[in-house]
Amino acid sequence: MIFNERYTVLVNKARKDKALNRKFLDKLKKLKPANLDSQCSKLHDEVFQQIDCLQCGNCCAIAGPRLLGKDIDRMAKGMKLRPAEFTTTYVRTDEDGDYVFKRMPCPMLKEDNYCCIYNDRPNACREFPHTNQSKMHNKLEITFQNTMICPAVALVVEGLRKIYL
Repeated sequence: MIFNERYTVLVNKARKDKALNRKFLDKLKKLKPANLDSQCSKLHDEVFQQIDCLQCGNCCAIAGPRLLGKDIDRMAKGMKLRPAEFTTTYVRTDEDGDYVFKRMPCPMLKEDNYCCIYNDRPNACREFPHTNQSKMHNKLEITFQNTMICPAVALVVEGLRKIYL
């Protein structure tokens, strides 16, 4: 799905550096630096000055969100469907008992990487890539996973390594 060659390079580098990133983020989780939230937020803002999600779309192509009941209701309403109809058409229950889309890439992802329900998208999509939230030390596992999907997260983790190593 990635249209931008630079983004492909960043994600491939993060995949190559998987062990290094795992070790670093595990260490960071144990350290719980007091300024981690502010550092992540600052890096997030800097990175998104360079990254255009519409030139990537990996999150929508690879990482399906967990859907909450309120997400299903909102998406169904936006598509002028009853929640039961939306669920039958688009949703399944995964091995953990969570609601997820039946197929990936996301059925709401258009060819140009726009989301056809952007204003009604699931909460998990609204919060992605989770690098500018509070209590980041609790989100380092998902951050690790997202380095191999999202070029922005790969850059945030590179920035964190420069700060904390």
